[in-house]
Amino acid sequence: MKTQTINKNQEVAEKTQNIAGSEAVVRSLIAEGVDIIYGYPGGAIMPVYDELFKYQDKIHHVLTRHEQGAAHAAQGYARISGKVGVAMATSGPGATNLITGIADAQIDSTPLVCITGQVFSHLLGSDAFQETDIVGISTPVTKWNCQVTKAEDIPGAIAKAFYIAKSGRPGPVLVDITKDAQVSNLDFIYKKCTGIRSYNPVPKTSQESVNAAAKLINNAKKPMIVWGQGVILGQAEDELKAVIEKAGIPSAWTILGASALPTSHPLNIGMVGMHGNYAPNKLTNECDVLIAIGMRFDDRVTGRLDAYAKQAKIIHFDIDPAEIDKNVKTDVAVLGDSKESLAMLLDALDNNSHESWLQEFKDLYAIEFEKVIKGDISPTKEGLTMGEVIKQINIESKGKAAIVSDVGQHQMIACRYAEFNVSKSNITSGGLGTMGFALPAAIGAKMAAPEREVVAVIGDGGYQMNIQELGTIFQQKAAVKIVVLNNEFLGMVRQWQQLFFDKRYASTEMTNPNFVAIAEGYYIKARKVTKREELAEAVKEMMDSKESYFLEVCVEKEDNVFPMIPSGAAVSDVRLS
Repeated sequence: MKTQTINKNQEVAEKTQNIAGSEAVVRSLIAEGVDIIYGYPGGAIMPVYDELFKYQDKIHHVLTRHEQGAAHAAQGYARISGKVGVAMATSGPGATNLITGIADAQIDSTPLVCITGQVFSHLLGSDAFQETDIVGISTPVTKWNCQVTKAEDIPGAIAKAFYIAKSGRPGPVLVDITKDAQVSNLDFIYKKCTGIRSYNPVPKTSQESVNAAAKLINNAKKPMIVWGQGVILGQAEDELKAVIEKAGIPSAWTILGASALPTSHPLNIGMVGMHGNYAPNKLTNECDVLIAIGMRFDDRVTGRLDAYAKQAKIIHFDIDPAEIDKNVKTDVAVLGDSKESLAMLLDALDNNSHESWLQEFKDLYAIEFEKVIKGDISPTKEGLTMGEVIKQINIESKGKAAIVSDVGQHQMIACRYAEFNVSKSNITSGGLGTMGFALPAAIGAKMAAPEREVVAVIGDGGYQMNIQELGTIFQQKAAVKIVVLNNEFLGMVRQWQQLFFDKRYASTEMTNPNFVAIAEGYYIKARKVTKREELAEAVKEMMDSKESYFLEVCVEKEDNVFPMIPSGAAVSDVRLS
């Protein structure tokens, strides 16, 4: 028996038990509060799976149909819950199949812990059956990784993994555990990691930098905020809203920042970026102070860097020092947790309003509405549009559904037209742009938040990347609503081919299967819509369903997504057609 002192008034006795490394893995996960794991078993991870079988009352394992599906499902779980998602796979191809999801999580700052089995340590480097150097392979796309070859190192490695994954700017970690470490015994005791020497995940916010930012904002005539996912990760939605309202600043969002402020808020001016709204893109190059909050100045947001907001003073709030001055030179950098730094900023701000400046955004929105939006959501042409499908989902969900999307035209339409009235409602693959993300991510999101309506909006191309996860939906009885917007093309690539490659549609036209029959083969209720008069009733039927539901909507084959900033152009060169 050993005693660990917690504080002066409390002591807790912890028994040291001699157990196998495989059981130590499971008990470590339980100690971290893990309730769901997404994974796929195999030889090198089989001892851990044997222990999971014994602990079914504490951890629910979800058998996905592909390891990539496991990683994306864990991402969806993490994105909607704010907790760490967990994925597990065997060695070799099982581990490498996780890599796309891990890379997606890295660039989108999603906290994941991935556990992989590995061959016996004496076989490392011998090209043994199903051996890959997963630590070497995953190093560029993880926040941290390690290989465990001794059973006694398992608890510490997992504790460190969870701490690193969720602290500061979140991200994915990978723990690779050799089979001999799993089957050997150790004296088990688990201590959560609360700090690591030389690792400072949350920089202390400087009052001087906050005061300098506030001075620029208070004196600005045309200030503009662009916020990103850092606000959501920092749980700073209330602070953002308070800052925006006190200073009266028109505020735009990146796609991963969507839903931090309700769509209907009068100072929400829409989305920035390649297919963002006309006004915030255009007026980025007319504001006098640009306040970036929890965003990284991605190239899809900035367009040409040498023509991005050159007239403006730049204020950058971020938790990650590496993002400061990486792409855009800042005048004032405010490091730290967004919840704390925005609260400090709020105290230093003057009450203000910028009505004439806000009116400029409204005037440009009116132009965009007439030239683009009206035709997208209330079309007069015969064929269905993606926008009117999203509009119908809004009517049924009242903006409270979580929308999960892949990458492509459907993603841009969903981000542009979905109503987000609840935070953590836009779950999409941002930086990596991963086709195949949406279906498994929707499973993870629904299992993490069963009380929420989760709608996967997917293109016909991306849907077929991980269509096998319909089996996971069926087996888990996950009430995911699946909407495939079928234009029989890889739509976004086709749009670029139309605009920039003289309509040479090279390898982008899709000959699709009977999607309804496939869904029904997985015992999922399914329906296909080809006519406008069928749409409203079909969407209502889907949303009213208490079980999973598949809806295929056949949309115009050659519709394009506008506005659009052409590749290599400035944000102010945004096109409406």
